[in-house]
Amino acid sequence: MHKLGTNLNRIDPANPCRVSTPNKFRSLLKVSTLAASVYCGISLYKCNERFYEDIFMPIVRLVPPELAHRMAVLGLKMEVIRPGFKDPEVLRTRLLNRTLENPIGIAAGFDKHGEAVKGLERLGFGFVEIGSVTPEPQPGNPKPRVFRLNEDKAIVNRYGFNSEGHEVVFERIQKLRKEGDLKVTLGINLGRNKNSEDNIEDYVQGIRKFSTLADYLVVNISSPNTPGLRTMQNKSTLQSLLTEIVKARNSLPPNEQRPILVKIAPDLSDGCVQEIIAVIQKKECAIDGLIVSNTTIDRPAELKSINAGQIGGLSGAPLSSKSTQLVAKVYKWTGGKLPIIGVGGIFSGRDAYEKILAGASAVQLYTALIYHGPPIVSRVKKELEQLLKENGYENVQQAVGKGVDQFL
Repeated sequence: MHKLGTNLNRIDPANPCRVSTPNKFRSLLKVSTLAASVYCGISLYKCNERFYEDIFMPIVRLVPPELAHRMAVLGLKMEVIRPGFKDPEVLRTRLLNRTLENPIGIAAGFDKHGEAVKGLERLGFGFVEIGSVTPEPQPGNPKPRVFRLNEDKAIVNRYGFNSEGHEVVFERIQKLRKEGDLKVTLGINLGRNKNSEDNIEDYVQGIRKFSTLADYLVVNISSPNTPGLRTMQNKSTLQSLLTEIVKARNSLPPNEQRPILVKIAPDLSDGCVQEIIAVIQKKECAIDGLIVSNTTIDRPAELKSINAGQIGGLSGAPLSSKSTQLVAKVYKWTGGKLPIIGVGGIFSGRDAYEKILAGASAVQLYTALIYHGPPIVSRVKKELEQLLKENGYENVQQAVGKGVDQFL
């Protein structure tokens, strides 16, 4: 007696062309898998927005947030995404004496170690800011330290300046510069070590170390995740810090002196912001711009996510109006004479447009990339282009600060 199933895979002698059902199924499965793989690969490469929204990003959200972040950086490092199309003239602008193809940048915190600069350039960002980079390597805060607030389109992070340190990042960016094909404007965001014995010296070291590689440098004294860091925004401490930083920058050869910006918190009182402005207007503290703003420690009452109570800095949609209002205040109080990079809750061209109307010369996004993937960059640019044209602006610079009063 034959055992059940022993003839299932045999060819029928009466019809040699007939293949048994299991083999048909296997063949169909192989073809389907191959077709799906090809479709996914092409969709990823071409930044198919529908594919990302309906298939890829929902899958990514099943992965722990820090692992997903790491995978995103590695994917961009491999430059697996098709280069973006040439930006229209209306988006071209000037920032810190440099021409940007568009005013949309990637905020610091995404590419902390300068691994994916070329990939971010290919994605279509007008400028790229890496970091924060600390003098010595440090692991940052214990995991878990990143949390999604899906219902709120927000993120809470308490990374704590995890960094590979000056030397590693310097060598990585130096190699990029030597290869000679890095065209995008590059900012390097500087932090201090958690256990530093001289906080001011940490930033001075960064200015000296990266002046030959960066197009601009950022002094980050507003992250809420390093104990005592935000106290460096206090008037007397800030004056001491900026005096030493500007002195260090001015001691370099003229061709190595880079613009310096300070990144401030969104949680400052009006009085504190005005004190910061008073300090940076002093000759010995004269920096070149402000980045407005970092993450917030506030938790708006309307937050719905279970992770809203996590300790750390909140970024994303709930920060949008707060940061835009602060951009408008800084623009107003500086008479529109100080370049501002607006950051916080940019998910659309309208979000970017509002920050520009409030006084930002350029803007940065980060959380939107986490939720919508690479296609968000092109979408924001297209929507911004349309809004500028609809409102009669020939370029971004014409729109800067034109709606400041409506955001105060």
